[in-house]
Amino acid sequence: MWFVPLSSVLAAHGLAHIRPYAFATSGVAAFVSPLLFGAVADRHASPVKVLRWLALATAIAMALASTAIRLGAGPGIVLGLILLHAFCSSPTWSIASTIVFARLADAKKEFGPIRAMATLGWMGGCLLVSALGADQSTLAGYGGAVAWLAVSVFTFWLPALETPKAVEGLTWTQRLGYDALTLLRNRDHRVVFLTTAFFTIPLAAFYPYTPPNLKELGLVHTTAWMSLGQITEVIAMLALGTLLLRWRLKWILACGLTLGMVRYALAAMGTQWGVVAGVVLHGASFTLVIITAQIYLDQRVDPAWRARGQALMALMNSGLGSVIGYLGTGAWFAACTTSEHTHWTLFWGGLSAASAVVLVFFLAMYQGRGRREGTLS
Repeated sequence: MWFVPLSSVLAAHGLAHIRPYAFATSGVAAFVSPLLFGAVADRHASPVKVLRWLALATAIAMALASTAIRLGAGPGIVLGLILLHAFCSSPTWSIASTIVFARLADAKKEFGPIRAMATLGWMGGCLLVSALGADQSTLAGYGGAVAWLAVSVFTFWLPALETPKAVEGLTWTQRLGYDALTLLRNRDHRVVFLTTAFFTIPLAAFYPYTPPNLKELGLVHTTAWMSLGQITEVIAMLALGTLLLRWRLKWILACGLTLGMVRYALAAMGTQWGVVAGVVLHGASFTLVIITAQIYLDQRVDPAWRARGQALMALMNSGLGSVIGYLGTGAWFAACTTSEHTHWTLFWGGLSAASAVVLVFFLAMYQGRGRREGTLS
């Protein structure tokens, strides 16, 4: 309810010029926030309690940012509040994933269908925004704030997880969670982390620039149209358990990367059906790359490092990849736009080529450890 319509909301309130920076705030926050709170969840407090207070803080920050936009506050104030929201919300996905993984007997089979519930929530939020006519209204942000309040309250009914024992004598590197960078010493870990980060760079153009392209092509309720991507996301998540048992991880990730490349190639055709088809493929591409990588971490990283491992993934994707992606694709969009119109074929075609480079990198660099019963390879 916040992320998808944000581009249109900013444009409708005369803030289109800060769009790349507004989306990049999530990347800036991800350099610190997920690892910091991941370290807290690993060493100091129950992940359930950490999620509870982060959800409450996210609700407040989202409401404040929406109010600033509605009242016509200056760009600096709006960006500052959006950054505050990003700092609060960035760790929530990795910590929620840690909570879920801790309750699963077989993550390869069970995580996909459970994660699909989040996708259904995403679809419901997008459809609700368009149903309320809030595609360009701060009402979308207020609705999102209410949803975050519901998340905070719901955590009181989550099964309790053991609070980690306090660890003495920690360095600041350990307290901030940056000791998780040692996971990059493993070649396969490093390639998976880098691949998802590189994948996120062209991915960053999807949410800021697909809605205006859809609107230009005559599809007004852009938030609802964007929810079509979640259809294939749900299908891919439900199928992921079977895929992980039958395919090597390398080919699942390669398939997701290929779909990401095709998604932008279809959008580059400049037709309604081409852009909509690209939106539909987005969900499957996202699942086969990002969700598979999350399961990979749960299976291949020591349990004591799981929260920090998921947080490091968030840093690489939402941090490094998103900052480069939002600012880079923003500059690319400006280069493809004249005073008269945007050269959408050039814009999406360039992103398709960038996605192809990521696919080649992964295929060339990932080795795997060979298929063994009950393992990922």
